[in-house]
Amino acid sequence: MTGSVAGFRNLVEALDAAPAERLFVTEWIDEDERKDVTFEEFRTQTRSQAAILGEHGIRAGDRVIVIMPQSIAAMTTFVGAMTLGAVPAFLAYPNFKIEPSKYRAGLAGVTANLKAKIVIIDEAFPDDLLSHVTLASGVSSDQTKLLRASNADIVSGVLPTLPGHELNSDDLAFIQHSAGTTGLQKGVALTHATVLRQLDHLAEALKIDGNKDRIYNWLPLYHDMGLIACFMLPMVNHTPVVMQSPLDWVMHPETMLQIISEYKCTLSWMPNFAFQFVPRRSPRSRWPQYDLSSVRALINCSEPVRSSSMKEFETAFGAIGLRSSAVQSSYAMAENVFAVTQSVVGQGAGPARVWADGQQFRVNWIIPVAEGAPGAVSFTSSGRLLPGQEVRIVSDVGSVLPPRYAGEILLKSDCLFTGYYNRPDLTEEALADGWYRTGDLGFMLDDELYVIGRKKDLLIVGGENVYPLDIEEIVTSHASIRDGRVIAMGVYNPDLGTEDIVVVAEVEREELLDDATTIEREIRNLVISGLGVAIKTIFLKPPKWIVKSTAGKAARSATRDKLFREHRELRAETLEKA
Repeated sequence: MTGSVAGFRNLVEALDAAPAERLFVTEWIDEDERKDVTFEEFRTQTRSQAAILGEHGIRAGDRVIVIMPQSIAAMTTFVGAMTLGAVPAFLAYPNFKIEPSKYRAGLAGVTANLKAKIVIIDEAFPDDLLSHVTLASGVSSDQTKLLRASNADIVSGVLPTLPGHELNSDDLAFIQHSAGTTGLQKGVALTHATVLRQLDHLAEALKIDGNKDRIYNWLPLYHDMGLIACFMLPMVNHTPVVMQSPLDWVMHPETMLQIISEYKCTLSWMPNFAFQFVPRRSPRSRWPQYDLSSVRALINCSEPVRSSSMKEFETAFGAIGLRSSAVQSSYAMAENVFAVTQSVVGQGAGPARVWADGQQFRVNWIIPVAEGAPGAVSFTSSGRLLPGQEVRIVSDVGSVLPPRYAGEILLKSDCLFTGYYNRPDLTEEALADGWYRTGDLGFMLDDELYVIGRKKDLLIVGGENVYPLDIEEIVTSHASIRDGRVIAMGVYNPDLGTEDIVVVAEVEREELLDDATTIEREIRNLVISGLGVAIKTIFLKPPKWIVKSTAGKAARSATRDKLFREHRELRAETLEKA
């Protein structure tokens, strides 16, 4: 199947149309263990899971929370709920890399908002966390134990009778959560029609062919990149996908090279940090045994994308078949189902880049200059708008800005959500006249969208705009600093009436802290030479100190709070804007 999915009325109908014997999911556990299901086997397991849910009283419109490790069982449970007309939502599964207090607070808040009738967990889910689960009014948390899911054998070919419900295009399909790094994650409820429109646009842009493509995925299914690009897209377009645990990938990033080589995967999505993480954490001596020539699109889906990170990946693995044209970019968000833009796959040497005068950029004006010019800053395009997408760049007072001017990105599209689930207050803040305020800063140039970073993270130093991601990229380039584990923030200085720049950075190894003075001096010099701004204070921390979100990003707000707790001399009022 190539291209359009618009002919389907709902996601389940699209699954039902898949070729029975075609391989759908390969669950890669380790070198010696993996599980395969064809589309027919997946459908059978899905109906069996739907029958189990039906036996527990789940009906159309009921919310169903799935908190399970990355697995075929989690996927069939999710689609099983949709089959009944229920509205499922994946939530993050607990692991040692998520700060316990942050996880418990998030679990309590999100489940309270969803008011689900049942929560599906696995046998290993910690009993002590059940007290943080809130279900629909009148439903005890003890009922979560009724559906401790397992991978019990399901008899192939025996399709149980399900409660009758016709799925309409405008019915809610599922709820995914915005992957914000601060505050409570916000539920985004999406209809079947909205999701299918997004998948149609994405399949067209990527020229998806279920007969030829195979997707590689380590991204968690509770994140829009994992759920939409690596689950719904292959399910609807009848494309095989090879999946591994996110935790396994983090612990053994070399497995990405191994799996892509073995299964000849053609497509994958990754956040920006992974483009540095894989080459730096994979033994160089073993690279020659792998082959990445099958990859036609490896898509950086971060805000913003960084050409230096992508170039590092491309340079590292070009010798084992990775084509420069395969490293691509996209701008996406849960509120739009997924993608807003996509760079043109198969053309040129990857996404467009532009170098701009750094001084003019600090007043939001993009003046292109030659690469390597003094004071030049580099930007990488997130691609061109997909069909049905419209973007405005606006100033702080809401006026529409022309190309080359940076401002907040506003979005209107045929895939856009209509509001946050059970949060009309947040919806009113985010939507105005059909336009969604993304909170991201960017600019348009030659019909390409360049994303700079989050508006709330912008630092105002001496009346000029300083973008923390620019500082973080430079600090991360230091050999002693851990990949992607840097946060730059503004601390208000009442004596100067402006913000001081404060940086928190993890070192690669704890013993490097013995040489902190030298490292700090080198970092200061790098930032001054690269951006012309000075860092006030640098806090070097041991590995794993910075708080991460459930999506694996460095959590700015939580890290700020942790920093304040440890360094009382930083007054609360000076951190309120960090």
